[in-house]
Amino acid sequence: MNWILLVLLPGLLLPGFQAFLALGPFGESITHKHITEQAILRKAREVCQALAIAEGRDFHIPTGGGLSASTVQRACSPSPSSLLSVIKFKASILTVYKSNAAVDVIHLFSDEHHFCGEEFTGGRNLITNGMASIKANVRQNNFFSARLTLGKILHPLQDFYSHSNWIELNKKHPNNNLIRADQSIGNIADKNTPTCRSCSGENCKDNILPEILREGKLTSAYYSMNPFRSGKPAGSMSTEIQEVKRVTLSIINRKKTSSDKPSSYILVPFNDPGFGPLTKTTDSDIFKQRLNGLRASGGGDVPEMCLSGLLLALRGAPPSSDIFVFTDAPAKDIHLKSTVIALIESTKSKVTFLLTNALSARRRRNSNPEIPLGNQLYQELAEASGGQAIVITKEMLPQATDIIVDSFNSALVTVLQVVRNPGRAEKFTFSVDASMRNLTVYLTGNSLTFSLNSPSGVAQNSAVSDGPLGRIKVVGNLHTFRMDSQAGLWEIAVSSTQSYTLKVTGQSSIDFVYTFVEESLGHHGRDFTFKEGRLHAGGNATLLLSVVGGDSPRVTEVSLVEVSGLRVENGTVKELEKGDYLVSFEKVPDEKCVILLKGVDGMPSSPENSFQRQSPTQLRTSNLTVTALANGTMEPGLPYSVSFTVRTNGMAGNYTIQSRDDKEFITSALSSLLLESMGSAQGSVQLEAPKSTPSGTDVTLTIVAESPGGTDFNYAVLRISVLNKVTDFSQPVCQVVSVSSNCTKNCSQSEWELTANLTDGNGTGIQSVTVRLGDGTLNTTTTLGEGGINITMATYSASCCSPDVEVVVVDAVGNVGTCSHSIRVMPSPSPSMATSPSPSMAPSPSPSMAPLSHHYPSSTSPHLVMFLAALLAALLAALLAALLAALLAALLARATQSRAPTPPSHNMCKMWRSLNSDTELNILVTEQE
Repeated sequence: MNWILLVLLPGLLLPGFQAFLALGPFGESITHKHITEQAILRKAREVCQALAIAEGRDFHIPTGGGLSASTVQRACSPSPSSLLSVIKFKASILTVYKSNAAVDVIHLFSDEHHFCGEEFTGGRNLITNGMASIKANVRQNNFFSARLTLGKILHPLQDFYSHSNWIELNKKHPNNNLIRADQSIGNIADKNTPTCRSCSGENCKDNILPEILREGKLTSAYYSMNPFRSGKPAGSMSTEIQEVKRVTLSIINRKKTSSDKPSSYILVPFNDPGFGPLTKTTDSDIFKQRLNGLRASGGGDVPEMCLSGLLLALRGAPPSSDIFVFTDAPAKDIHLKSTVIALIESTKSKVTFLLTNALSARRRRNSNPEIPLGNQLYQELAEASGGQAIVITKEMLPQATDIIVDSFNSALVTVLQVVRNPGRAEKFTFSVDASMRNLTVYLTGNSLTFSLNSPSGVAQNSAVSDGPLGRIKVVGNLHTFRMDSQAGLWEIAVSSTQSYTLKVTGQSSIDFVYTFVEESLGHHGRDFTFKEGRLHAGGNATLLLSVVGGDSPRVTEVSLVEVSGLRVENGTVKELEKGDYLVSFEKVPDEKCVILLKGVDGMPSSPENSFQRQSPTQLRTSNLTVTALANGTMEPGLPYSVSFTVRTNGMAGNYTIQSRDDKEFITSALSSLLLESMGSAQGSVQLEAPKSTPSGTDVTLTIVAESPGGTDFNYAVLRISVLNKVTDFSQPVCQVVSVSSNCTKNCSQSEWELTANLTDGNGTGIQSVTVRLGDGTLNTTTTLGEGGINITMATYSASCCSPDVEVVVVDAVGNVGTCSHSIRVMPSPSPSMATSPSPSMAPSPSPSMAPLSHHYPSSTSPHLVMFLAALLAALLAALLAALLAALLAALLARATQSRAPTPPSHNMCKMWRSLNSDTELNILVTEQE
């Protein structure tokens, strides 16, 4: 049996308006990107502050300069020395606003996605259904899909205020009912009712008809987007299994209580003919049980389902994961190679293979001419991902697993990585900055020699295992050189006639995330949207890049470097805002390439503060384009269709189509499309989730189009959520039965008690009851009431020094209700306990919109765990509330100013709000409570 070990590094789970960047006359407008990022940062700050107070820790964010991913993450880290999560946090935010921006391209002409053409009900349905999907995803630990859906629903949420007359109706608060499917959005104007007059030239001020405002009708008709209206393990792997158990259990036990412990664990076994199942858990004890349950039996060195197991891991893991594959057999399922590479490129995950037993002997016994020559396939996949293919014997395995331990180091960055095939003698230079520590060089290859020169001129060659610069360890074809992290310019000279890879890594807070974007003409004018799949062969490219960490890092150079080293394409760098850059390339290299970034951290510039970082994942171009569209969520038991288009800039012919999903939900799919030269063709994939599929299940669909002869391919990767139809939109209800107290002036010697009945009517049932405000003790019991309705009786008792309580009640689909009470009016001293019944209390009109109190349970509270659970349950709605409040503040500040014009279209009166830099300042500095 062979298997994949995937341990995910921790990251915070958190994620006129332009989709990305305004290029036209509205360049001072606030973008969807900016609003989304600031809302996430604010809400993350609130949550981390709450956790810090609950745990008895200090919480501090430097004032001035606004919030950034770096400042928020550092404040949120339990340990001041932790370098983890900044890049993960920034990447999560990037995921959210990439999904947000895609709405302007995929759903450009959909009124409901932009709250246009009076499609208020349709827009609200998108938001509430999306919220239900997010909650279901979170319950299934599918956080990546949750972030994608969050971006999709934030876009229409933001557009509501930009594309409607909410401000003109003199509304001073956000429309809370946008996230409440059971409440009215407002007095919506009929689609056939005139609501505005045409603009006077470029002046659209006061163009809404007076009777519309007088009658309080909500309208967006002046702004329309639609111009048209398992098998058994093999005995040969017993040594590998025991060693992997040893090193993995050692890592888990060592990291279990540290600040950089893994956020989840994934295990995938494979052999022939089976693979899986995938074990994915956040509980290290459960993972250890599954790991200890692996047993070797049987035997036989035959090709196995390695790529099938790898696909399962890539689909189940979040982006930028480290995956380790242990195998002693070649892959049998080589037809999955294109799909594996597509997912590697899409997720930017690194795959490292530890290959035991010399495969050359097995190749001589292999009579199947379709099986590639042993390690060559694994080598290609490792190079594509930025990983390594380490060839060792079984006896060497304990020494080689150090590379797994290294991958768990905090804030691991890639400084340099090159591939030379065939090998040649060559010198490489790389910059090491003062923030770098634990500098390590990895060389994989046979019959190679190398020498290293430090910035101070000290040298050491490969013949000296323990020298002035560090210690060299050789295991199989892997050479590991651990050395001092001296700042400055280093040089390494490598000589070999065989292929080899060179990788330089270290630990640093300075790193970058990136995504390619392309110009598009959207409904807000000329914008950029995010590009998926491979770059266009022979074309130009634009890169959005964000640098995190350090003191004040500044990018000075960004290049696309061919993996062969024969060509470098330098980009034109433009700084957008602090830490964000737009890089333009006139022509993308035809060969495989990587992104090389250089910069300085602090002033003045010097070799000591010059830094260098590189993207591990290789970039490739294609003459094909694959675009796919998934409409909403899948409902169990119902057919679901995904349409796609394949376009070629190359030759005519029969193009192979491979459609695969990780849940085997595909019921039918095309196997090929006939394309004309420079032409396109459409196809579709049909899926159906079984009726028993749990809500929140995440489906990854990969569509790969391959040119005749297999020389070129491109892909589309979709994440689709399964969601049972939600019919319960009502919040749980609280009825306070009694309040009793014996409070005196000496509050520490007295206490009070509250009893309440909590019900969910005919809804999905109460799932959790927690204390969000108060230091007392909560106990609950469940009884059966009239009509068979479950009643949860909650009893809360506390010291009179803690006079306030707020109980949060969440049902099975995530509806949130609250029950609050205060005894701040002190009763007259009395030796007897007073008991007073209280009238029924329904949840507050919008409990999910209420700000989180700053009075949290202390670190010694017995309800800390329940408090944290409630905080997580309310996070989504609170994040939406923060975004609503920030957006509304900006629009209110602009309400009395003239609107920037939009071109007339289809004789419809339109309005476009452009928010200037003063409004942006409001969003940055105004707390929305």
